[in-house]
Amino acid sequence: MNNLKVIAAVCAGMLAGVLGAAAQFRTEFPPAQSLWDKEDTVQVMIIGDVMMHARQLQYDHTTFLEGIRGRLQNASVSVANMEFTLAGEPYTGYPCFSAPDSYAEYVRDCGVDVFLMANNHILDKGLPGVERTLDVYEGMEGIYHTGVFRDEDAQERLYPLILAVDGIRIAFVNFTYGTNNPSRAEWPKVSRMRRDDIQDAVRRARWKGADFIVALSHWGEEYVLGHNREQEKMAQWLAESGVDAIIGAHPHVVQDSTVIRTSDGRKVPVFYSVGNAVSNMSATNTRLEMAVTLRFAHRQWSVPQMLEPRVELLWCTLPGTLTDSYMTIPVREYEGRPELWKQRSDYDNMMRTLERVLSATGIKD
Repeated sequence: MNNLKVIAAVCAGMLAGVLGAAAQFRTEFPPAQSLWDKEDTVQVMIIGDVMMHARQLQYDHTTFLEGIRGRLQNASVSVANMEFTLAGEPYTGYPCFSAPDSYAEYVRDCGVDVFLMANNHILDKGLPGVERTLDVYEGMEGIYHTGVFRDEDAQERLYPLILAVDGIRIAFVNFTYGTNNPSRAEWPKVSRMRRDDIQDAVRRARWKGADFIVALSHWGEEYVLGHNREQEKMAQWLAESGVDAIIGAHPHVVQDSTVIRTSDGRKVPVFYSVGNAVSNMSATNTRLEMAVTLRFAHRQWSVPQMLEPRVELLWCTLPGTLTDSYMTIPVREYEGRPELWKQRSDYDNMMRTLERVLSATGIKD
């Protein structure tokens, strides 16, 4: 995994240390360079919804994430929400997604290590679709997945998923508010936004030695730039229950972020929605996206510490705008370079959207 050995952590470990916060809360954290050497820092990069709409199926998907491939590969661990099934042919887009197996392989080859499966589209093709998706993921070398469990044994092992990177154990708790196509079968089971289940996962994470617990929630109102009351209440409960960072998706737009101060004095960064990673969406604000990088540092004689998270805003270019296909790019790398565009109007759209979203959410990249 990006030249770092990552294994499932199964032994007891230390409790989590001082928690980090979002990029706009810089003054609350010590400068990383003054306390920690670069080689002591583990970086977990999280991107949003990787989608495959019907129009995307008409293009070579091996361009889609090329603009951020280097970032994904350079992170210690990269995580993506895979918002489709691998149900086989015929391949279909919205509203019932089934993508080619090669698409998931491409995402892995771009540097993604963890596939999140708990989202509202995971049962689009029913139980056969999710079972085949599990078959493919389980057969892919170098990939971890969580959020859907084939049986009780898999749930025990993968909820939460715990990875150990350079001596730091990080637990990933992935859940969704629901699925578009409900299932009454007990297994495979999709992890839901149920407090009892999440609390059990948090307890297992600590028992298995997790230093940090990251909640990856599929929630919120689609296309709304601000979080709602339900998200806020759930985030507060997650923080009080022992979660160290909360990263959300599902609204298909970037939402605001905050830091929750818990009753025991901890600070828990919350990013309510990072938006999409790649899609065919063109509705207002849906093409501006966000990557969040959580950073964890340690020395042999100290308790692991969460440093200030980093935020980077992305833009999903559509065919004929920047290139002939889809490609997600870092906004700041292309800012001030309109001559690179096939369509200057799309560059202007990117910059207007950036200004609008930053103003509405208060996000600082």
